[in-house]
Amino acid sequence: MGFVELFLIGAGLSMDAFAVSICKGLGMSRLNMRQAAVISLFFGGFQALMPLIGWALGSQLTDFITPIDHWIAFGLLAFVGGKMLWDAFHEDDEDEGTQTDEKLDLKELLMLAIATSIDALAVGITFAFLQAAIVPSITIIGLTTFVISFVGVAVGHFFGARFEKPATIVGGVVLILIGVKILLEHLGVIAF
Repeated sequence: MGFVELFLIGAGLSMDAFAVSICKGLGMSRLNMRQAAVISLFFGGFQALMPLIGWALGSQLTDFITPIDHWIAFGLLAFVGGKMLWDAFHEDDEDEGTQTDEKLDLKELLMLAIATSIDALAVGITFAFLQAAIVPSITIIGLTTFVISFVGVAVGHFFGARFEKPATIVGGVVLILIGVKILLEHLGVIAF
């Protein structure tokens, strides 16, 4: 597998991470480069780690993970999206207009990184079958996702700083819809 193929795989795998990064950027009153880098490291790191795990496991656990991976991704994304919606509709009136950037919730970020990278586990299993060189493969996928996620945070900030509450609502709905899309694709209801 060449660089172009691996880059395209990385770009395809990172689309969910890109959408979630946009959602994370929506809540930033100013673009915080450090937080954007941490978010991107989580997504890029897990997009690299999951294929490595899949490659290491080969086909040993495919029968156990594949039937439920879409349910795991759906559950995590729906939970985080629902939490965003809850927060948007239940914020105190006195807090409105005085938004400050909160510290990153690392547990939430971990759940999002896992949810958006589960499909990369299957790619890693495929790499094992194809006997692909794993180190260059996961490096390209991880770096591609890092850059795309960083751009996603910046895009989210651009819109979120102007439309804070509606952007948070849209972000929560988008996360839930990504989860539903993953679930419906794996159940064979829709195909993209």
